[in-house]
Amino acid sequence: MATPVPPPPRDPITFALVGNPNCGKTTVFNCLTGMRQKVGNYPGVTVEKKTGQFFSLHGEPMQLTDLPGAYSLTPRSPDEAITRDVLLGRRSDTPRPDRVVCVIDASNLERNLFLVTQVLDLGLPTIVVLNMTDLAREKGLVIDSEALALELGVPVIPCQAHQKIGITELRQAMGRQTLSPPDRKWRLPEGLESAVLRIQACLINEHKVDPSASFASALNLLSESPEKRSSSCPKCNSFLNTADTLLKEEERSSHEAIVGARYDFAQAVCERIIQRSRPEDALDLSDRLDAVFTHPVWGWVAFFSAMGLMFFSIFTLATYPMEWVDQMFGLLSSWVSATLPKGDLTDLLTDGVIAGVGGVLVFLPQILILFFFIGMLEDTGYMARAAFIMDRVMSRVGLHGKSFIPLLSSYACAIPGIMATRTIENPKDRLVTILVAPLMSCSARLPVYALLIAALFPSETVPALAKAGIMMGLYAIGTMGAFGFAALFRKTIMRGESSLFMMELPPYRLPSLRAVIIQMFNRSKLFVRRAGTVILGLSILLWFLTAYPKSGSESASVQLETSYAGRAGKLIEPLIKPLGFDWKIGIGLIGSFAAREVFVSTMSIVYNVEDDQDTVVPLRQNMLKEKWPDGRMVYTPLTCVSLLLFYVIALQCVSTIAVVRRETNSWKWPLFQLGYLTATAYLVSWAVFQSGHALGY
Repeated sequence: MATPVPPPPRDPITFALVGNPNCGKTTVFNCLTGMRQKVGNYPGVTVEKKTGQFFSLHGEPMQLTDLPGAYSLTPRSPDEAITRDVLLGRRSDTPRPDRVVCVIDASNLERNLFLVTQVLDLGLPTIVVLNMTDLAREKGLVIDSEALALELGVPVIPCQAHQKIGITELRQAMGRQTLSPPDRKWRLPEGLESAVLRIQACLINEHKVDPSASFASALNLLSESPEKRSSSCPKCNSFLNTADTLLKEEERSSHEAIVGARYDFAQAVCERIIQRSRPEDALDLSDRLDAVFTHPVWGWVAFFSAMGLMFFSIFTLATYPMEWVDQMFGLLSSWVSATLPKGDLTDLLTDGVIAGVGGVLVFLPQILILFFFIGMLEDTGYMARAAFIMDRVMSRVGLHGKSFIPLLSSYACAIPGIMATRTIENPKDRLVTILVAPLMSCSARLPVYALLIAALFPSETVPALAKAGIMMGLYAIGTMGAFGFAALFRKTIMRGESSLFMMELPPYRLPSLRAVIIQMFNRSKLFVRRAGTVILGLSILLWFLTAYPKSGSESASVQLETSYAGRAGKLIEPLIKPLGFDWKIGIGLIGSFAAREVFVSTMSIVYNVEDDQDTVVPLRQNMLKEKWPDGRMVYTPLTCVSLLLFYVIALQCVSTIAVVRRETNSWKWPLFQLGYLTATAYLVSWAVFQSGHALGY
């Protein structure tokens, strides 16, 4: 009997996931795809591209692309332009999706329906996810989802994504083969509607435009100014002129007419399908919480309390896992030393690979806690409130209120923070935010801060609260520095008025622990990947530079001093000695220009090479033993403070420089940024060390 031949693998059905910001779109994406996600950037731009694989209830393969949040498909930012271009099939790197899942916020239905009408105009089979139905009920809104489906002509799935309610029904709807393109339900004013339909027919017949996208193309053509219209067809031009005449008589633009018609439809739909169980002006939970969190006084108390709790947790909750990681690498180093014969290979593995990578990965628990808190703040809706209260301060220094989210994102990493400035419409506001974003202390600085604070407070009796206070102070110094330079730039090289700050405050909601953990995992994966690639490579290189050329002496001190790394450190020591830094710290400064956290792995390699014993001595203890030739201690409290301030301010990240180059499309601004931050870091450290030295510290 012949063995049956298995059917060829089926190509997955491709879906695009669209929706307004803060509608729960990412939570829906995480529920559907779980950990089967791939995150990157669209080629040529720094807009994040997130795709995931999953299967329908019948085993049908699905591919889901989470498009950037957008309020409209008439783009005002690169994010919205990407969403529009993918849906229209204009990007060669991303094929047009087969179908669309449009997520809408049930508690803000009328505004969300505006985007829905634009998506439906594209002629793609569409499913609408009515998310956050629990929040709508809390606001006294009872929405008839079946009636909404009839109004829109597409399936509508009620959902509470953070609790996975409705996700099974959504997967079932996505797997239906009978899903068909929707019919347009909204209408323009009578005369304009007739003109647009004629333009649509002309585009189909004369220009061979895809019928499914022809209406959207007709609207786009109508919205263009007469000078920009590319149509040379006499029929189209005639119909366009008719539409222009009608608009002129009504004294409004095509954009105003189209937007007005969409909102009229959305308002009419809401009136028919929504019932209110309480007065419209009654205060809900979000209103009551906002009375505290956006208060001129209590809002700041809540903000600093949240930040203080985050930094306190970094020093308390992370203590035990950090010790476990440190012990694990210590045991691994001891096992390698005992198993392999003495020689360069063993030294490379113990003093280079294990010491270098382990010296950075030991801080992973603190990184995870930082990302967990940021994820919780975002998922609860508090982040927008923090931006609201911070706008009062930021507007005084010339920063736009929308700059807060990119700057706060820079606490995790300056790269996504700089990318997030694409939501700022004013070019000068955006450029100022880019220039000061690296001053926000990113997660790569956290290992450096933790190491130097441990050296500053060597006693184990120092309470974690004091260390958290120092850590929070460092973050505050960087933030105040960003504000100060923003004010300076706004009064000098970036003169001009800032645009008005307008931001939607999403409703408060219980965070999805699953979504926060996935986000924490994805963000931390970059840190671990750098430890396994960039830092591993640099650790091997640094070990080589500290181990060669061989001095012939049995003293590790002589070997380090005569090595390539030692010679480089000695070369710059006269320049950095006024800051309180010796040539070994200079080696760390050189290495950390590739990535700030490399300073820790560099110090691990330098002081493991320096150690004459076979046992692994904690890095902090080795550092505190270091002395100048005249017997003075190197790592005095004053030196630690000087070095901490240098790392707060200096731009030591090649990746950040590369991203600024891409965002500004010029080498002028990244080089200016590198220059002013490095010069400022040097001057501040010099002033602090010399002043402290003069006062007898």
